[in-house]
Amino acid sequence: MDTHLKNAGELERRRFMSLAAKGFLGVSILPWALPEQAFGAGLGLNRPLNPAPKAKNVIYLYMSGGMTHIDTFDPKPGTGTGGPTKAIKTKTDGMELAENLPLLANHADKIAVIRGMTSTKGAHEQGNYFMHTSYAQRSTIVHPSMGAWMTKLDGRFNPTLPGAVVVNGGSRHPLSGFLSTNHQPLAIGNPNEGLRNCRMLKGFSEEGFEKSLNLSQKLDRDFVKKYDLERVRAYSNMYDDAVRLMKSTDLKAFDLSEEPAALRESYGDDNFGQGLLLARRLVERQVRFVEVQLGGWDTHQNNFTRVPERTAILDQALSSLLDDLSKRGMLDETLIVLATEFGRTPNINVNEGRDHYPKAFSCMLAGGGIRGGQVWGKTDDEGREVIDQRVEIPDLNATIAYCLGLPLDEIIYSPTRRPFTLSDKGQPLTKLV
Repeated sequence: MDTHLKNAGELERRRFMSLAAKGFLGVSILPWALPEQAFGAGLGLNRPLNPAPKAKNVIYLYMSGGMTHIDTFDPKPGTGTGGPTKAIKTKTDGMELAENLPLLANHADKIAVIRGMTSTKGAHEQGNYFMHTSYAQRSTIVHPSMGAWMTKLDGRFNPTLPGAVVVNGGSRHPLSGFLSTNHQPLAIGNPNEGLRNCRMLKGFSEEGFEKSLNLSQKLDRDFVKKYDLERVRAYSNMYDDAVRLMKSTDLKAFDLSEEPAALRESYGDDNFGQGLLLARRLVERQVRFVEVQLGGWDTHQNNFTRVPERTAILDQALSSLLDDLSKRGMLDETLIVLATEFGRTPNINVNEGRDHYPKAFSCMLAGGGIRGGQVWGKTDDEGREVIDQRVEIPDLNATIAYCLGLPLDEIIYSPTRRPFTLSDKGQPLTKLV
């Protein structure tokens, strides 16, 4: 416990020094900042830097498939587009949610609903990529996702655990993109299985393990010396990180069996609920960014049967997460993001479904300095058009970065020397904080 507190104090000191340097000097003094990074004016956007960020970590809930806004966060009861979905009152005056989110309604004072989301990408793969990177998908480059940006610009807090983790993610996740493998999020399939392939093989001694490692290093030595490149060094570092984690007590962070049965049950027995419980355990141990995906939102058919099934999972798990973080005093330092690639059509098709609709949809933020009990943006009476406070996807990602105190204008160069910044040209919604 004493060691944990000392480490926490050191992390706080480093974080303060980093933010002070960025805010007052306009530069980064982080030891992992590479020489090719450009400092100062960036691309001339002059986006604001949060001088006193509360958020240290992110739990990112991704609703894969395109979550319907009209049947979740932006109900339109009594209209032709609203269908049978009714609205319910919440703990916050003036904020109504769809009847499919009754538990979350009791946490309305903690959340900020963004109803003015809009995108230009109406296909799943392109929309998913755009939401995760803020850049349009190209065949010549893969852009980093938010978790990779976060560890690149602000580093890890726990040197033993990965800086970012993706739970239930698909094979098309951009992960670290063109950044080195040092910033590659760890992908986990089933949160109930813990971290697989991290134990020493049965019958293999510690001495034998060390001999094998030394032999591997000897075989690689000439190659590493000849090709002293960042990607080659990152590959070697990956082995070092894996060995360090294997021998660390932090490995227990992935073991959900250590949680009380009642708490595990409160999150739900599905992979999404258990994934959020795992996310809480990881950020508790200073993993910076944990994404947990919930699929099944592509409701071209039977929308009004399938959405209640999805929202039942989401409502239980998200409400338990908010309650759990609040009780542990972690909500202020943990930013919760709920996002999806686009919404669903206001018009109901012949199959009682809703089709792709990037023109208007909803996302949600909570914790991490976000002022709860507010709605940002507005759609018209039928949920077709954003009529107030329009928010594009790079703006949402810039807001996440702002909550974390990340430098939005700091340039990172791709291997082909092209300049990129976090969230492209997105502008943060500073009034949400």
